[in-house]
Amino acid sequence: MPVPLYQAKAEFFRMLGHPVRIRVLELLRDGPMPVRDLLAAIEVEPSSLSQQLAVLRRSGIVTSTRDGSTVVYELAGGDVAQLMSAARRILTEVLTGQSVLLEELRESEVAVP
Repeated sequence: MPVPLYQAKAEFFRMLGHPVRIRVLELLRDGPMPVRDLLAAIEVEPSSLSQQLAVLRRSGIVTSTRDGSTVVYELAGGDVAQLMSAARRILTEVLTGQSVLLEELRESEVAVP
């Protein structure tokens, strides 16, 4: 029996649910990067980065190529970059709304004797 679309989407978003994976995808929006550059930018243990890259590779949203001893990763398609941009816009809207609410709360505290 095939998996319902909503369940497949939930699995996809769960796969994205790790800070290192999100950071990798953000870095790869600018183009392919060798592992050494990803390590320098993310500052995690090599084994941890390797595990997270493997998850992204298995999911099919990043690809890797080998050039001698250098492994270069890149996004499998432009939709992932658009997803990261959309997430940034949504988060900006949410946080902006929270800052407005926080300001209103602070103002109401001053008004209450």
